[in-house]
Formats: sequence, structure tokens, C-alpha cells
Amino acid sequence: MAVAASDSLFPRRLAVALLALLACSFAGNHIAARIAFDDDTGVLLAILCRSGITFLVLASLVLWQRQPLSLPVGTRRWQLLLGLLIASQSLCLYSAVARIPVALALLVGNTFPMLLALLTWALGGPRPTRRTVLFMGLILCGLVLALDVPAHLAGKANPHWLLGVSLAFCAACVFACALWITDHKLAAVRGPVRSLLTLLIVFASMLVAGASGVMPAGLALPASGNGWIALASLVVLYGVAFTLLFVCVPRLNMAQNAPVMNVEPIATLLLGWALLDQRLSTWQLVGGAVVVCGIVLLTYRRAS
Repeated sequence: MAVAASDSLFPRRLAVALLALLACSFAGNHIAARIAFDDDTGVLLAILCRSGITFLVLASLVLWQRQPLSLPVGTRRWQLLLGLLIASQSLCLYSAVARIPVALALLVGNTFPMLLALLTWALGGPRPTRRTVLFMGLILCGLVLALDVPAHLAGKANPHWLLGVSLAFCAACVFACALWITDHKLAAVRGPVRSLLTLLIVFASMLVAGASGVMPAGLALPASGNGWIALASLVVLYGVAFTLLFVCVPRLNMAQNAPVMNVEPIATLLLGWALLDQRLSTWQLVGGAVVVCGIVLLTYRRAS
């Protein structure tokens, strides 16, 4: 069986290249989102379109594969909570992207592996090793540089900085909780079913939030053609990346190759500079590199 499983995996170079491409696609989705938000597009509308179109694509795949949609006993409430958490994570991260440079929002949002390790320990899991604690400290030091904390505490920069960073950190916390639930409460649920139902809950949550008026401009339409193009681009980029990940993940050896996905903030930095003229100082770039390296080292697992 082990030989058969190994034979079904993509070659390492192909898997790494595909994951890097997916990371760049997710990065492009956030850049497109910022362009759409700058054109007065509502955050709820962006998430609604993104989750709705992706749900339809995945539903078609699941039906074509004739996969059963039943959930194991005792998992329905956890699946609902997972969907609500992912909806909250999407809302917080997009709201952060609308306020601060996209690369910084993703750097903060991608600290979820550190938060997941702490959450697992707090809920009775293994205590973080010295190696893990060392990399956590490295990540925090990198964030201080990347976010240019001293300048912002002195009130010398973007007035929306604190709210944007707080929203991105909230997204990381919520996503860490979602991953814990996935690993510990929904391990018996098939991946395709879990992904499909999560997207459905996200879509329904955005509909309810929009109808309730909790975010008055949440469903605002783009003000110009550029906004519509950006909205369509974020839907396509996210949908294609999510669908490819959905289809290919069994063959990507994620336990070994998942750290490759951390090129997303780097790709976002380059795209933000090229398309949005969002520039970071030298020390911020150094801090960003430290954060990415720390996250990669924290999540890297040697192949057994």
C-alpha cells in the first residue's frame, strides 16, 4: 500500500512548482481584491462572489465523482462552526487588505501556524518544543520590523494601520481555531465534503450579513469598469487556485511540501509593488523575509 501511495504522488519538483503557482494565484486574488475595494466594491460582495462561484465548481466536481455528502454522527455542529470561522477569517482578512498594504496583511494573517501550536498546547496537546519557541520568537521579531511598529506607535503613518493589523491578526487567530477543529473534530469527514459545506456556509453567512445591514456598504457594487474587472479577477484567481488545490492535494505530499505555500506574501509584495505602487522600506523587507523564513521553518517536516 505504501508503494502505491508513493506512486500516486506528483514528482517533488512538479508538486513544488504547482504549489508555488497556487500561492501566486492566491496572492493575485488579494491584489485584485484591494483594487476592487479601492473602487468602492463591498467586502461582503467580494466574498459572496468568490465563495459562490467556487462552491458551484466544487459541487459540480463532487456530483461528477458521485461522492456521498453525508456527515458522520456528531460532526454537524462542528462543521457549521468551521464554516462560520472561515467566513469570519475571510471577512477579517479582506477588511485588513482594504486598509493596509496587502503584503503586510498577509504576513500577519500567515502567522496562524504559530497560533495553532499555542492553541493545541492550551487545549491539552503537546507542549511546543524549544525549536518551535525559537521560531515563534523569530517570527515576532520579524513582524516588529515588517510592520514598522515604532513609527506607527509614534503616529507617523497610516491612521488605519492599527485596525488593519488587528483585523489581520484576528483572521490568523480564527484560522488557527478552524484548523484545530478540522484536525480534532472533523478528521472523520471526507475532505471534499468538508470543503464544499464550508464554502456553502461562507456563502450563506455573507448573504445573511448583507441582508441584515450589519455592514452598510458591504454589498456595494464597483464604481467603474476597473472595479468590475478586479472583482471578476479575484473570483477567477481564487476559484482556480482553490479548485486545483481541491483536486490535486492527495498527490502533493502536503506534509512535506506545504511550506512552499508561504511564498504567497512574497508574491503579494512583488505584485503590490508592480500593480499598486505599495512600497516597503528596507527594514520592512528584512522583517518580512524573517517572518516568511520563520514560518517555513516552523511548518517544515522532514520526509519520513
